[in-house]
Amino acid sequence: MLKTFSKALGLAAVVAMGVAGAASAQEGEGYWQQVQAAGKLRCGAAVAPPYVMRDPATGAYSGFFADLCRDFAAALEVEPEFVDTTWDNIVAGLQAGKWDMSLALNRTPARAMAVQFSVPAMEYQISLVYNKENPKIPADAVSVADVDVAGVTMAVMSGTAQDKAISGAVKNATVLRLPSADETRLALQSRRADVVVDASDTNLLFTQANPDWSATLNPEPALAKQGVAFGLPHGLSAADVAVVDIFLEEKVATGAVDALIAKAADEVLAAAGQ
Repeated sequence: MLKTFSKALGLAAVVAMGVAGAASAQEGEGYWQQVQAAGKLRCGAAVAPPYVMRDPATGAYSGFFADLCRDFAAALEVEPEFVDTTWDNIVAGLQAGKWDMSLALNRTPARAMAVQFSVPAMEYQISLVYNKENPKIPADAVSVADVDVAGVTMAVMSGTAQDKAISGAVKNATVLRLPSADETRLALQSRRADVVVDASDTNLLFTQANPDWSATLNPEPALAKQGVAFGLPHGLSAADVAVVDIFLEEKVATGAVDALIAKAADEVLAAAGQ
């Protein structure tokens, strides 16, 4: 009886060790190894020049975060695959596993409760662009409060970090939410809107393309200042996050990110005929 019990106990221990070993092997296979096994890196991409751009005729993606997706895919030795999405869905799609990483995501506490982030590829802040002939905009405006008056319409891309920032800051102006950056700029050009609220580097491209009539307000105090990074699945291990961080840290330190930003800016201005 005792021998039988000892044998059973020994067998149970062997089975337990086998299960533990299998679990360890499973845990040892990280997220990026699974991506390598799939042979492709899926990048969720919402358009926001110069971060992410999409040719409507060909569907081809460009912009410096699209290039970073390609570079990271090359580091993993897999093919990049861009999954078209919107800023309203870019976090939810990552949570649902529709892609492996989200491109050009602003690091905010609210988003950090839903997804993880890599280290920033660049710093982001929000600026306001307006027509300098517009009598509604004071010539000496320095803050959001200076243009937050009844009758002023501020166009912003729906679901973006700048949408959340301006919506929380204004009390009197009207916020006009539109689906794309092109539509916000068209609203300003057609005078449907008085102000475009967007990332400062994106707005800089727009003012460079329209120097005769456009002007920029960089609010003081800052409306928002955040890192722009890859969004990653919430359950990713620290080791898997480190893979992306090490990749990005090198790209930033060697000036590769600055070169990609300059390339994207040239593409935008060339498309605008500048």
